[in-house]
Amino acid sequence: MEMVPESEIQDEGIINQQRQIEKEVAEIHPLVGNLQPLTCLLKEYMDDPIYVNKLTKLTNVYHSLRRVRPDGNCFFRGFGFSYFERLLENEDEWKKFQALVMGTKDQLISQGFPKFTLEDFFDSFMEVVNRLGGESKMVAEELHRIFNDSGTSDYLVVYLRLITSGQLQKEEDFYQNFLEGNKSMKEFCQQEVEPMYRESDHMHAIALGSCLKVGIRVVYLDRGEVTTNPPEHDFPEDCTPSVYLLYRPGHYDILYK
Repeated sequence: MEMVPESEIQDEGIINQQRQIEKEVAEIHPLVGNLQPLTCLLKEYMDDPIYVNKLTKLTNVYHSLRRVRPDGNCFFRGFGFSYFERLLENEDEWKKFQALVMGTKDQLISQGFPKFTLEDFFDSFMEVVNRLGGESKMVAEELHRIFNDSGTSDYLVVYLRLITSGQLQKEEDFYQNFLEGNKSMKEFCQQEVEPMYRESDHMHAIALGSCLKVGIRVVYLDRGEVTTNPPEHDFPEDCTPSVYLLYRPGHYDILYK
């Protein structure tokens, strides 16, 4: 009888453990949750006077939130759902967005992104975008179902990541200033932007908002001065926000005014 190397047994054990953790996360956290009153966060932080104070101030401006699964894709998934939800209510804005996104595939191909992998993600993205308006317009409940179907939802996230990567590389001279270390912009995008489950920061937000002409306001729940409101930053600067996200260390959720 052939003996299985101990290292392989350990590797299999680690993989099974990882799958179990992912299964538990999926059961607890839907990809995009239901609308909840923002006050629900007060219960989470009831023993943290700094956060309680800041959240109380926040409830004067925002009334609800929608939780997004904390899997490293929360910025892109939260952005996508929030903006698509807005487009369901705004036909003119939807038409402009639809026309803008139609041109992104050729732009990315011209930048050297491989056509054969790009097309599937683009087609899936446009299929959803095309149904945010017009005669076959979906209802809000259907959009919620789409974003909670992992196959479709992940394709949408991948395409948003590719759009962001394309913008960062196209405007490399500007974004290079944000990079730390000796990485090239292409290396950064291949390692930190395009792969699923990689977390996002302000550079991703500026690039995505700039490319799609969508203003993003991120509210930071930080541990700064207790007496001040949580800081807000708009991406790109001086935009009119259409998407509102709440940032807690390492994670984004969707906010509603």
